Amino acid sequence: MQYLENILGKDNSFWKYIVVILVTIIAISLIGGMFTGIALVVALLSRGGDFSPETFSNIKNLYDLGLSENFILVVNLIPFVVGLIALWLLVTGMHKRTFAETVNGTENIRWGRVFTGFAFWFLLMLVFLSINCISDPDNFVVQFDSSKFIPLLIIALLFIPLQTTFEEYMFRGYLAQGIATWTKNRWLVILIPGILFGLLHYTNTEVAEHGFWVTMPQYIIFGLFFGLIAVLDDGIELPVGMHAANNIFVCLFVTNDASSLRTPAILRQLEVSPQTETVSLLIAAALTVTYFYYRYKWNFNILNEKVKPSNYAEQIF
Repeated sequence: MQYLENILGKDNSFWKYIVVILVTIIAISLIGGMFTGIALVVALLSRGGDFSPETFSNIKNLYDLGLSENFILVVNLIPFVVGLIALWLLVTGMHKRTFAETVNGTENIRWGRVFTGFAFWFLLMLVFLSINCISDPDNFVVQFDSSKFIPLLIIALLFIPLQTTFEEYMFRGYLAQGIATWTKNRWLVILIPGILFGLLHYTNTEVAEHGFWVTMPQYIIFGLFFGLIAVLDDGIELPVGMHAANNIFVCLFVTNDASSLRTPAILRQLEVSPQTETVSLLIAAALTVTYFYYRYKWNFNILNEKVKPSNYAEQIF
């Protein structure tokens, strides 16, 4: 299948990658700013229409306005839906590459792997949460409210798979294929998108709450972990499923006041230890790689092989 190799003979002009990424980021920023502005105006109007500078100076985020957590979640997720559509159209139009070719280099998506990745990671998170609840029950408060949870369930199932698919399509798909084209090095295909993926989360509320150097390792580890899985499995279906499972689980089952996905989840965690979560992530990643290594007969030697088919001709710049 060779999802990194199969695009080498196609149009991979460097300038096109720059244009596609920049236009996608601009589209996300514009839509995100527009919806955030609308939410801000609606909230201020509901509070008497106080648009004074003092009001704005006291607002750190939309949660300070007393808006519904479900409403804020939709506001935060819609830009990623727009980003996915924009990225897909740009890749199709400028590179003449289908959606599936960016996923695994062929014309067919391995849906079984998407659902397998989702189920395995979801189950793993459930196990880890159960252990945490049993070992430290006083750190969790049940806040289940069906009137809020049912809309949350619908929002999570509709929007989060699109949000996470955008991120995987961008980093482990499109950008990874571009780096493979330019460097022919699979380690760089894992490292560069993985680190960029982590760094682009620096605006998340967890980073502001716990600190850059404490929180950022989690995001970078996630990026490197998903990149390793994509290269070993020759496609991004497993990361797509696992990323969706991760965000849906966090939205539905456990939240905290510093979370960038603050929701009316079933449980609210009172105290969060980023260091402990990083260790748990490393353990979960090791278990996942081990499981899928045996299930899909992965070959780790491929990591040291150059991304270069026997016969191809291309113009990068």
